[in-house]
Amino acid sequence: MYPILFQLRYLPWYLCAWAIAGVALAWILVITQGTNWNAALLFSVPALLVYGFMATSAYYICRSLPLANRTAQRVIFSFSSASLLSAFVWLCLCLLFNNLVIAIGLQGLGIAMTPQLIAVLFSVACLAYLVSLLTHDVLIAFENIRDAELKRSAAQVLARDAELQVLRSQINPHFLFNSLNSISALTAIDASAARAMIIELGSFFRKSLALSSNTYIALSEELALCEHYLAIEKIRFDNRLTTDIAIEPESLSAKVPPMFLQPLVENAIKHGICNLSEGGVVSIMSAVHETWLYMTISNPIDSQPSSAAGTGTGLKNLKARLENLYGDRVRMTWQKNQTSFRVEIIIPLDF
Repeated sequence: MYPILFQLRYLPWYLCAWAIAGVALAWILVITQGTNWNAALLFSVPALLVYGFMATSAYYICRSLPLANRTAQRVIFSFSSASLLSAFVWLCLCLLFNNLVIAIGLQGLGIAMTPQLIAVLFSVACLAYLVSLLTHDVLIAFENIRDAELKRSAAQVLARDAELQVLRSQINPHFLFNSLNSISALTAIDASAARAMIIELGSFFRKSLALSSNTYIALSEELALCEHYLAIEKIRFDNRLTTDIAIEPESLSAKVPPMFLQPLVENAIKHGICNLSEGGVVSIMSAVHETWLYMTISNPIDSQPSSAAGTGTGLKNLKARLENLYGDRVRMTWQKNQTSFRVEIIIPLDF
Protein backbone atom coordinates (compact mmCIF):
# COMPACT_ATOMS: atom_id res chain seq x y z
CA MET A 1 0.00 0.00 0.00
CA TYR A 2 1.16 3.54 -0.69
CA PRO A 3 3.15 4.76 2.37
CA ILE A 4 1.27 8.05 2.84
CA LEU A 5 -2.14 6.43 2.50
CA PHE A 6 -1.02 3.63 4.81
CA GLN A 7 0.00 6.13 7.47
CA LEU A 8 -2.90 8.59 7.51
CA ARG A 9 -1.14 11.03 9.79
CA TYR A 10 0.98 12.08 6.82
CA LEU A 11 -2.03 12.63 4.53
CA PRO A 12 -2.92 16.19 5.73
CA TRP A 13 0.69 17.30 5.24
CA TYR A 14 0.76 15.75 1.78
CA LEU A 15 -2.49 17.49 0.74
CA CYS A 16 -1.28 20.74 2.27
CA ALA A 17 1.87 20.60 0.13
CA TRP A 18 -0.18 20.16 -3.04
CA ALA A 19 -2.58 22.93 -1.98
CA ILE A 20 0.39 25.28 -1.60
CA ALA A 21 1.51 24.24 -5.07
CA GLY A 22 -2.01 25.07 -6.25
CA VAL A 23 -1.73 28.56 -4.76
CA ALA A 24 1.60 28.97 -6.53
CA LEU A 25 0.00 27.96 -9.83
CA ALA A 26 -2.82 30.43 -9.17
CA TRP A 27 -0.26 33.18 -8.64
CA ILE A 28 1.39 32.30 -11.95
CA LEU A 29 -1.98 32.41 -13.70
CA VAL A 30 -2.68 35.80 -12.18
CA ILE A 31 0.61 37.39 -13.23
CA THR A 32 0.91 35.71 -16.64
CA GLN A 33 -2.70 35.35 -17.83
CA GLY A 34 -4.29 38.25 -15.99
CA THR A 35 -6.71 35.82 -14.36
CA ASN A 36 -8.45 37.08 -11.27
CA TRP A 37 -7.47 35.44 -7.98
CA ASN A 38 -10.82 33.77 -7.36
CA ALA A 39 -10.85 32.04 -10.73
CA ALA A 40 -7.18 31.13 -10.48
CA LEU A 41 -7.58 29.58 -7.03
CA LEU A 42 -10.81 27.75 -7.97
CA PHE A 43 -9.02 26.18 -10.91
CA SER A 44 -5.52 25.52 -9.63
CA VAL A 45 -6.04 24.27 -6.05
CA PRO A 46 -8.50 21.45 -6.92
CA ALA A 47 -6.46 20.64 -10.01
CA LEU A 48 -3.24 20.25 -8.00
CA LEU A 49 -4.97 18.23 -5.27
CA VAL A 50 -6.24 15.82 -7.92
CA TYR A 51 -2.78 15.69 -9.43
CA GLY A 52 -1.37 14.93 -6.00
CA PHE A 53 -3.39 11.73 -5.86
CA MET A 54 -2.49 10.88 -9.46
CA ALA A 55 1.20 11.32 -8.62
CA THR A 56 0.97 8.53 -6.05
CA SER A 57 0.68 6.07 -8.94
CA ALA A 58 4.40 6.72 -9.55
CA TYR A 59 5.11 4.64 -6.44
CA TYR A 60 3.54 1.55 -7.99
CA ILE A 61 5.30 2.12 -11.32
CA CYS A 62 8.65 2.30 -9.53
CA ARG A 63 7.76 -0.80 -7.51
CA SER A 64 6.96 -2.69 -10.71
CA LEU A 65 10.44 -1.92 -12.02
CA PRO A 66 12.95 -3.30 -9.49
CA LEU A 67 16.34 -1.63 -9.81
CA ALA A 68 18.06 -4.97 -10.38
CA ASN A 69 15.88 -5.75 -13.40
CA ARG A 70 15.93 -2.35 -15.10
CA THR A 71 17.31 -1.49 -18.49
CA ALA A 72 17.72 2.02 -19.86
CA GLN A 73 15.24 1.41 -22.67
CA ARG A 74 12.64 -0.01 -20.29
CA VAL A 75 12.98 2.87 -17.84
CA ILE A 76 12.81 5.53 -20.55
CA PHE A 77 9.75 3.92 -22.13
CA SER A 78 7.91 3.31 -18.85
CA PHE A 79 8.65 6.67 -17.28
CA SER A 80 7.94 8.64 -20.46
CA SER A 81 4.69 6.88 -21.27
CA ALA A 82 3.49 7.15 -17.65
CA SER A 83 4.31 10.87 -17.55
CA LEU A 84 2.59 11.60 -20.86
CA LEU A 85 -0.49 9.56 -19.95
CA SER A 86 -0.86 11.11 -16.50
CA ALA A 87 -0.40 14.61 -17.89
CA PHE A 88 -2.97 13.95 -20.61
CA VAL A 89 -5.56 12.56 -18.17
CA TRP A 90 -4.98 15.42 -15.73
CA LEU A 91 -5.26 18.03 -18.45
CA CYS A 92 -8.53 16.50 -19.68
CA LEU A 93 -9.89 16.67 -16.12
CA CYS A 94 -8.78 20.29 -15.84
CA LEU A 95 -10.50 21.21 -19.10
CA LEU A 96 -13.62 19.33 -18.06
CA PHE A 97 -13.69 21.07 -14.69
CA ASN A 98 -13.09 24.51 -16.21
CA ASN A 99 -15.80 23.98 -18.83
CA LEU A 100 -18.16 22.77 -16.11
CA VAL A 101 -17.53 25.93 -14.09
CA ILE A 102 -18.26 28.06 -17.14
CA ALA A 103 -21.29 25.96 -18.12
CA ILE A 104 -23.02 26.28 -14.75
CA GLY A 105 -22.80 30.02 -15.04
CA LEU A 106 -20.18 30.90 -12.43
CA GLN A 107 -19.34 34.15 -14.15
CA GLY A 108 -15.76 35.23 -13.87
CA LEU A 109 -14.60 31.97 -12.26
CA GLY A 110 -13.58 30.16 -15.42
CA ILE A 111 -10.14 30.74 -16.89
CA ALA A 112 -9.19 31.23 -20.51
CA MET A 113 -7.59 27.99 -21.64
CA THR A 114 -5.43 29.26 -24.47
CA PRO A 115 -3.32 26.79 -26.54
CA GLN A 116 -0.20 28.24 -24.94
CA LEU A 117 -1.58 27.68 -21.42
CA ILE A 118 -2.65 24.13 -22.28
CA ALA A 119 0.83 23.38 -23.65
CA VAL A 120 2.46 24.82 -20.53
CA LEU A 121 0.17 22.88 -18.18
CA PHE A 122 0.80 19.65 -20.10
CA SER A 123 4.56 20.17 -20.03
CA VAL A 124 4.61 21.05 -16.35
CA ALA A 125 2.43 18.01 -15.54
CA CYS A 126 4.81 15.74 -17.46
CA LEU A 127 7.81 17.23 -15.68
CA ALA A 128 6.09 17.00 -12.29
CA TYR A 129 5.28 13.34 -12.85
CA LEU A 130 8.87 12.62 -13.82
CA VAL A 131 10.01 14.34 -10.62
CA SER A 132 7.47 12.23 -8.73
CA LEU A 133 8.89 9.06 -10.29
CA LEU A 134 12.44 10.01 -9.34
CA THR A 135 11.34 10.98 -5.83
CA HIS A 136 9.55 7.69 -5.36
CA ASP A 137 12.61 5.87 -6.67
CA VAL A 138 14.65 7.49 -3.91
CA LEU A 139 11.98 6.66 -1.31
CA ILE A 140 11.86 3.03 -2.44
CA ALA A 141 15.67 2.87 -2.28
CA PHE A 142 15.48 4.06 1.33
CA GLU A 143 12.74 1.50 1.99
CA ASN A 144 14.93 -1.24 0.56
CA ILE A 145 17.85 -0.12 2.72
CA ARG A 146 15.62 -0.11 5.78
CA ASP A 147 14.21 -3.55 4.91
CA ALA A 148 17.73 -4.85 4.40
CA GLU A 149 18.69 -3.48 7.82
CA LEU A 150 15.68 -5.18 9.38
CA LYS A 151 16.51 -8.45 7.66
CA ARG A 152 20.13 -8.10 8.77
CA SER A 153 18.97 -7.52 12.33
CA ALA A 154 16.67 -10.53 12.12
CA ALA A 155 19.52 -12.57 10.70
CA GLN A 156 21.76 -11.52 13.59
CA VAL A 157 19.06 -12.58 16.05
CA LEU A 158 18.75 -15.94 14.30
CA ALA A 159 22.52 -16.30 14.27
CA ARG A 160 22.66 -15.60 17.99
CA ASP A 161 19.86 -18.10 18.57
CA ALA A 162 21.73 -20.66 16.52
CA GLU A 163 24.89 -19.92 18.45
CA LEU A 164 23.03 -20.38 21.70
CA GLN A 165 21.63 -23.67 20.45
CA VAL A 166 25.12 -24.74 19.52
CA LEU A 167 26.37 -23.82 22.97
CA ARG A 168 23.47 -25.66 24.55
CA SER A 169 24.21 -28.72 22.46
CA GLN A 170 27.82 -28.54 23.58
CA ILE A 171 26.75 -28.88 27.17
CA ASN A 172 23.66 -30.99 26.55
CA PRO A 173 23.11 -32.30 30.08
CA HIS A 174 21.38 -35.49 28.93
CA PHE A 175 24.19 -36.35 26.59
CA LEU A 176 26.79 -35.50 29.23
CA PHE A 177 25.00 -37.38 32.03
CA ASN A 178 24.43 -40.44 29.86
CA SER A 179 28.07 -40.39 28.84
CA LEU A 180 29.28 -40.05 32.42
CA ASN A 181 26.96 -42.87 33.54
CA SER A 182 28.32 -45.05 30.77
CA ILE A 183 31.86 -44.19 31.75
CA SER A 184 31.05 -44.98 35.38
CA ALA A 185 29.65 -48.37 34.40
CA LEU A 186 32.53 -49.14 32.06
CA THR A 187 35.22 -48.44 34.64
CA ALA A 188 34.17 -51.58 36.52
CA ILE A 189 33.93 -53.91 33.54
CA ASP A 190 36.05 -52.41 30.75
CA ALA A 191 38.55 -49.82 31.85
CA SER A 192 40.04 -49.41 28.39
CA ALA A 193 36.59 -48.64 26.91
CA ALA A 194 35.96 -46.12 29.70
CA ARG A 195 39.27 -44.44 28.93
CA ALA A 196 38.48 -44.38 25.20
CA MET A 197 35.10 -42.83 25.93
CA ILE A 198 36.66 -40.12 28.11
CA ILE A 199 39.13 -39.28 25.35
CA GLU A 200 36.38 -39.11 22.73
CA LEU A 201 34.20 -37.02 25.03
CA GLY A 202 37.02 -34.56 25.63
CA SER A 203 37.82 -34.39 21.91
CA PHE A 204 34.17 -33.79 21.05
CA PHE A 205 33.74 -30.89 23.47
CA ARG A 206 37.11 -29.38 22.59
CA LYS A 207 36.41 -29.53 18.86
CA SER A 208 32.83 -28.30 19.09
CA LEU A 209 33.99 -25.33 21.16
CA ALA A 210 36.68 -24.47 18.61
CA LEU A 211 34.43 -24.81 15.56
CA SER A 212 31.40 -22.96 16.89
CA SER A 213 33.19 -19.59 16.65
CA ASN A 214 33.50 -19.90 12.85
CA THR A 215 30.81 -18.95 10.37
CA TYR A 216 31.83 -21.72 7.97
CA ILE A 217 34.08 -24.73 8.29
CA ALA A 218 35.15 -27.50 5.95
CA LEU A 219 32.82 -30.47 5.71
CA SER A 220 35.74 -32.67 6.76
CA GLU A 221 35.90 -30.81 10.10
CA GLU A 222 32.15 -31.21 10.63
CA LEU A 223 32.43 -34.92 9.86
CA ALA A 224 35.35 -35.29 12.28
CA LEU A 225 33.18 -33.75 14.98
CA CYS A 226 30.37 -36.17 14.15
CA GLU A 227 32.78 -39.08 14.27
CA HIS A 228 33.82 -38.08 17.79
CA TYR A 229 30.16 -37.93 18.74
CA LEU A 230 29.41 -41.27 17.09
CA ALA A 231 32.43 -42.86 18.75
CA ILE A 232 31.00 -41.92 22.16
CA GLU A 233 27.56 -43.19 21.26
CA LYS A 234 28.97 -46.44 19.84
CA ILE A 235 30.57 -47.14 23.18
CA ARG A 236 27.24 -46.43 24.89
CA PHE A 237 25.13 -48.47 22.49
CA ASP A 238 27.77 -51.13 21.79
CA ASN A 239 26.81 -53.17 18.73
CA ARG A 240 23.33 -51.63 18.52
CA LEU A 241 24.76 -48.62 16.69
CA THR A 242 26.55 -48.89 13.38
CA THR A 243 27.28 -46.25 10.81
CA ASP A 244 27.47 -46.07 7.05
CA ILE A 245 29.38 -42.96 6.01
CA ALA A 246 29.78 -42.43 2.26
CA ILE A 247 31.46 -39.12 1.51
CA GLU A 248 32.57 -38.05 -1.94
CA PRO A 249 36.18 -36.83 -1.68
CA GLU A 250 35.29 -33.69 -3.67
CA SER A 251 32.89 -32.61 -0.94
CA LEU A 252 35.34 -32.79 1.98
CA SER A 253 36.67 -29.26 1.45
CA ALA A 254 33.23 -27.70 0.88
CA LYS A 255 32.37 -24.89 3.30
CA VAL A 256 29.44 -25.63 5.59
CA PRO A 257 28.01 -24.04 8.76
CA PRO A 258 29.52 -25.53 11.92
CA MET A 259 27.37 -27.95 13.90
CA PHE A 260 24.79 -28.30 11.12
CA LEU A 261 25.29 -32.05 10.75
CA GLN A 262 25.88 -33.07 14.35
CA PRO A 263 22.32 -32.23 15.56
CA LEU A 264 20.93 -34.42 12.78
CA VAL A 265 23.16 -37.32 13.81
CA GLU A 266 22.11 -36.74 17.41
CA ASN A 267 18.44 -36.81 16.38
CA ALA A 268 19.01 -40.01 14.40
CA ILE A 269 20.27 -41.71 17.55
CA LYS A 270 17.91 -40.07 20.02
CA HIS A 271 14.68 -40.59 18.04
CA GLY A 272 15.75 -43.62 15.99
CA ILE A 273 18.40 -46.01 17.25
CA CYS A 274 17.65 -45.38 20.93
CA ASN A 275 14.10 -46.76 20.54
CA LEU A 276 15.12 -49.92 18.69
CA SER A 277 16.13 -52.93 20.77
CA GLU A 278 18.02 -54.40 17.84
CA GLY A 279 19.67 -51.05 16.99
CA GLY A 280 20.31 -49.88 13.46
CA VAL A 281 22.47 -48.01 11.00
CA VAL A 282 22.91 -44.26 10.82
CA SER A 283 23.80 -43.35 7.25
CA ILE A 284 25.57 -40.16 6.26
CA MET A 285 26.18 -39.44 2.60
CA SER A 286 27.49 -36.47 0.67
CA ALA A 287 27.78 -35.79 -3.02
CA VAL A 288 28.77 -32.92 -5.27
CA HIS A 289 26.74 -32.15 -8.34
CA GLU A 290 27.72 -29.12 -10.42
CA THR A 291 27.60 -26.19 -7.96
CA TRP A 292 25.67 -27.94 -5.21
CA LEU A 293 26.52 -30.00 -2.16
CA TYR A 294 24.07 -32.79 -1.34
CA MET A 295 23.89 -34.22 2.17
CA THR A 296 21.69 -37.08 3.32
CA ILE A 297 21.25 -38.45 6.84
CA SER A 298 18.97 -41.43 7.39
CA ASN A 299 18.20 -43.83 10.20
CA PRO A 300 15.69 -46.57 11.05
CA ILE A 301 12.83 -45.74 13.41
CA ASP A 302 10.42 -47.67 15.54
CA SER A 303 7.29 -48.52 13.57
CA GLN A 304 5.30 -47.87 16.74
CA PRO A 305 6.75 -44.62 18.09
CA SER A 306 6.32 -43.75 21.74
CA SER A 307 4.55 -40.66 23.00
CA ALA A 308 7.97 -39.05 23.51
CA ALA A 309 8.52 -38.74 19.75
CA GLY A 310 10.19 -35.51 18.61
CA THR A 311 8.21 -32.43 17.55
CA GLY A 312 10.51 -31.45 14.71
CA THR A 313 11.54 -28.19 16.38
CA GLY A 314 15.24 -28.94 15.95
CA LEU A 315 14.78 -29.60 12.25
CA LYS A 316 12.76 -26.41 11.79
CA ASN A 317 15.41 -24.39 13.64
CA LEU A 318 18.18 -25.88 11.52
CA LYS A 319 16.22 -25.12 8.36
CA ALA A 320 15.71 -21.52 9.49
CA ARG A 321 19.40 -21.24 10.24
CA LEU A 322 20.35 -22.52 6.77
CA GLU A 323 17.81 -20.24 5.09
CA ASN A 324 19.28 -17.35 7.02
CA LEU A 325 22.73 -18.19 5.67
CA TYR A 326 21.84 -19.19 2.09
CA GLY A 327 18.47 -17.55 1.41
CA ASP A 328 16.43 -19.31 -1.26
CA ARG A 329 19.50 -21.26 -2.44
CA VAL A 330 19.07 -23.92 0.20
CA ARG A 331 16.69 -26.86 0.26
CA MET A 332 16.14 -28.97 3.33
CA THR A 333 13.51 -31.66 3.40
CA TRP A 334 12.77 -34.61 5.64
CA GLN A 335 10.72 -37.71 5.00
CA LYS A 336 9.39 -40.27 7.42
CA ASN A 337 7.87 -43.60 6.59
CA GLN A 338 6.96 -46.63 8.64
CA THR A 339 10.52 -47.78 9.25
CA SER A 340 12.94 -44.97 8.44
CA PHE A 341 13.60 -41.25 8.65
CA ARG A 342 15.61 -39.34 6.07
CA VAL A 343 16.84 -35.75 5.90
CA GLU A 344 18.14 -34.22 2.66
CA ILE A 345 20.02 -30.93 2.48
CA ILE A 346 21.19 -29.15 -0.64
CA ILE A 347 23.36 -26.06 -0.23
CA PRO A 348 25.54 -24.04 -2.62
CA LEU A 349 28.99 -25.52 -3.11
CA ASP A 350 31.66 -23.18 -1.81
CA PHE A 351 35.34 -23.84 -1.11
